[in-house]
Amino acid sequence: MSRNNYLFTSESVSEGHPDKVCDRISDAVLDAFLAQEPEARVAAETFATTNRVVIGGEVGLSDQDKLKDYMGRIDEIARACIKDIGYEQDKFHHETVEITNLLHEQSAHIAQGVDAASDKDEGAGDQGIMFGYAVNETPELMPAPIQYSHAILHKLAEVRKNGTEPTLGPDAKSQLSVRYVDGKPVGVTSIVLSTQHLDEAMTSADVRAVVEPYIRGTLPEGWITDATEWHVNPTGKFVIGGPDGDAGLTGRKIIVDTYGGAAPHGGGAFSGKDPTKVDRSAAYAARYLAKNVVAAGLAHRCTIQLSYAIGVAKPLSIYADTHGTGQVHESEIEKAVGQVMDLTPRGIRTHLGMNKPIYARTAAYGHFGRSPDADGGFSWEKTDLIEALKAAV
Repeated sequence: MSRNNYLFTSESVSEGHPDKVCDRISDAVLDAFLAQEPEARVAAETFATTNRVVIGGEVGLSDQDKLKDYMGRIDEIARACIKDIGYEQDKFHHETVEITNLLHEQSAHIAQGVDAASDKDEGAGDQGIMFGYAVNETPELMPAPIQYSHAILHKLAEVRKNGTEPTLGPDAKSQLSVRYVDGKPVGVTSIVLSTQHLDEAMTSADVRAVVEPYIRGTLPEGWITDATEWHVNPTGKFVIGGPDGDAGLTGRKIIVDTYGGAAPHGGGAFSGKDPTKVDRSAAYAARYLAKNVVAAGLAHRCTIQLSYAIGVAKPLSIYADTHGTGQVHESEIEKAVGQVMDLTPRGIRTHLGMNKPIYARTAAYGHFGRSPDADGGFSWEKTDLIEALKAAV
């Protein structure tokens, strides 16, 4: 029996968090190659520490001369990311940080599983299990704790970058404990916010005075009460941030990237991977399907699992769980989602228009719960399968 009254906590991290700096660089590399060739193959990993960024992994273009040319642009791409995030610290500055490019051509043994078959039967880039989730507790059909944790940091980044709050630094973390009554989020029992600040004289109280109005303006009315606990920069000063304060790696924030722990995760990271990698594309497709199931009123809450084998086109399994909230049986949903969408790797990419340079924007503040962009970004957040799903069940 599911619980109706409980607390649930999720965290988010800002674009200046060391791991997110790495995600951003990896996805910017991906975008650069996709802009050159929609079928480019990229699996880019980034490591960052004091005065150093190392980028490695595999890339592939059909034109080897263009591949060599783009390999020479990696330094420029990484520095542009660091500059846009806002790092100009003595020991991590976009102009002086040392960039090491260790990218190489994609393994032929990996490529053959994807390329050997016809376009129609193109195989998955790897084996794995992917989960998608949706719940009707926010307008975005996302779990409230992670959605509002993201929103707080997104707002603080906005006012930092536009000059409204120049004392804030790029590195930050948020965490919300949300109280649920009768299965619905109704308030916040605790707020944790740690943010880098550029003025060394600032105290925790000073930082709270800066950030509190934005936090209050982001959360739903009435969610903060006199009983809400605040922990703003609880360890005191936070001046040294980003990779100078702690090393970063691509793909280390997979729970932040998805549902904040409210749903299962298959284990694969997203950033730096082109959409032939089902770790990314099938996880996006599973979210798309789960969101449309909930938006169609077929369930208040839905988890979709897809599984794949390397070199095999069709998913090995489709699983749906409506957590006791379904208006139709899960087996009907499993059948319907396979009918309304081609879930082969190429089918997913075609349906969602994924062979585009749309990924750097996903690297912070969540891959889900975002508004679809006119150029195809966040296409997996559309709810255009509602009628097809209703007809299929």
